[in-house]
Amino acid sequence: MSLLKLTRTFGVVSLLAAASAGCGFQPLHGPTASGGSLSDAMKSVDVALVPGRVGQKIRNELIFAAQGGNGDGGVKQKYKLEITVKEELRNTLVASTGDAQGQIVEVNADFKLINLADNKTVFTGKAAGRAAYDKVDSVFSDVRAKLDAENRAARTISETIKIRLSAYLSGNA
Repeated sequence: MSLLKLTRTFGVVSLLAAASAGCGFQPLHGPTASGGSLSDAMKSVDVALVPGRVGQKIRNELIFAAQGGNGDGGVKQKYKLEITVKEELRNTLVASTGDAQGQIVEVNADFKLINLADNKTVFTGKAAGRAAYDKVDSVFSDVRAKLDAENRAARTISETIKIRLSAYLSGNA
C-alpha cells in the first residue's frame, strides 16, 4: 500500500473515530447509566404472574435469564414487568382433502415495565413468536409437537423482551 493511501485511510479512520466519540453509544452489557451492573438491574425486575402455560413459560425464561435460577439474588425490586399474552393457531399446508397438514403457533405479547417507586409505566413494548409444526396421525405426537412449538415461540418472546429490557435498563437504571 502506498504512503498516500495509508495516510488517507488513517485520516478517514481518525475522522470517523472523532465523529462517533460523542454519539452516546453505550455497550449493552457494560455498566448502566447509574454505574451499576446490568445483571443487578435485571435482577431488580419482578416478573408478574402471566396466565396460561405459554405465559408461564415466558415468565420462567425471563426469571431464569435475569437471575440464573438463584431467586432474586438479594437485590431490591425496583420494577415490575407485566405481560399479556395472546395465542393463535393458523393452519398451513392444506392437503387436497381440505385437512391441515401443519399449523403455526402464533404468540403475541404486550409488556410494560412499571417503576415501583411511583407506580408509573416507564417502558412498553410488543414481542411476537411464531413456530410451525407438522400435524401427524398419532394424537400424542401431535400434542407434543404443538407443545414444542409453543415452547419455541415462548423462548423467542422471552429473548426479545430480555434484550429490550436490557437496552432500556442499561440507559435508565
